[in-house]
Amino acid sequence: MTYEFRSYPDREMLAIDLADQLASELRAALSHQDRAALAVPGGSSPGPVFDALCAVSLDWDRVDVLLTDERWVPETSERSNTRLLRQRLLVNRAAAARYLPLYAEAPAPEGALEALAEAIVPALPLSVLLLGMGADLHTASIFPGADRLDEALAADAPILLPMRAPGAPEPRITLGAPVLDGAMKKHVLIFGAEKRAALEAAKGRPAHEAPINAVLTDAVVHWAE
Repeated sequence: MTYEFRSYPDREMLAIDLADQLASELRAALSHQDRAALAVPGGSSPGPVFDALCAVSLDWDRVDVLLTDERWVPETSERSNTRLLRQRLLVNRAAAARYLPLYAEAPAPEGALEALAEAIVPALPLSVLLLGMGADLHTASIFPGADRLDEALAADAPILLPMRAPGAPEPRITLGAPVLDGAMKKHVLIFGAEKRAALEAAKGRPAHEAPINAVLTDAVVHWAE
């Protein structure tokens, strides 16, 4: 497994540089295809990247934006990743992008999976992917110990899977590892000494113990304290 590791002097410089690189890769994709797909994580870490990226000038009306994973909660919930995207990324110039949701009004994700996945198929393979990573080495909602971990990591994994994991208060929906790993350009964003040490400790471990290892090959890891 080989990946590039980039260290930044501070988080602000990381956010600006990473947003610039994501925009450049989207422009490159749009130069030889009609549409480009950008998949991004939820959580607070990518917020500053979104703030910089949404103001960039590119053909946003030809960009499909989707999450790598989502909590099965309505958009009105403070735990909704979609809510974050609408506040921080799908604004300014990026408001012209087409959003592909990972949530629908249904009691559980199983009832909506097929329709949600169907809308994503034309956007694959992903042009540009941004991932986060937890200290437990999960990425997207592919958690060690999750109920469908092996299925999510399998070579024939479905595009979308429901996922339930210890400590997660609600069901999740996640892109499968092959969809994530199949992105044309892959980036991982991590902050702090704990996550840097975790990434180092992941080396050589099987993906069911360290799910991040399923997507790291040829990725660029961006880190700041």
